[in-house]
Amino acid sequence: MEYLERKPIDFKKERPQLFEMKGISAKTIEEHLKIYEGYVKKFNEITQRLNNLTDEDYNAANVTYSLIRELKVEWTRAFGGMINHEIYFSHLGGEGGKPGSSLGSQIDKDFGSFEKFVKEMKATAIGARGWAWLLWSDDLNRLVISISDEQNTYMVQNSKLILALDVFEHAYYLDYGSNRKGYVDVFFDNIDWSVVEKRFEALKV
Repeated sequence: MEYLERKPIDFKKERPQLFEMKGISAKTIEEHLKIYEGYVKKFNEITQRLNNLTDEDYNAANVTYSLIRELKVEWTRAFGGMINHEIYFSHLGGEGGKPGSSLGSQIDKDFGSFEKFVKEMKATAIGARGWAWLLWSDDLNRLVISISDEQNTYMVQNSKLILALDVFEHAYYLDYGSNRKGYVDVFFDNIDWSVVEKRFEALKV
């Protein structure tokens, strides 16, 4: 069975509110979407190469270097860059505030309060080199905040991504320069919690 390729999501059509956010410019979103589309392109290129591996390629597998090792490693980075950004863009363009429904209750239960959750999430984002994530852990049966320095690092086993905060410089440098904190603060003003709530309800099942 072949690995399947992916088409990029047309966020200009699906989430036009991305271009009308508070504190995150349309120009930043335009440039950021190009990076996302680049990940999808590379994911598809690597997928094609995996589908065309020969018996000679399989037999040459080696831990120091081999084509299959290189493709498998970079596939995870391209896949992460694609999916991480799809989740990130899908829940931006809202009006911030607080989540309702069972997600709000779960945040209060697991972090003590929404304010404590935001405090930990912001600090994690400032300390991250790539991403701060809100995850549902099947093993711990609770929400956790995790960190990542790359598109494919520090994965938390048996967890499901609920909220993604991109802190690579491309996400904010046009608007904030080196002031990452300013971007992290305004990120919370633009979350569409209804999208996050639906994802939480679907993934927790």
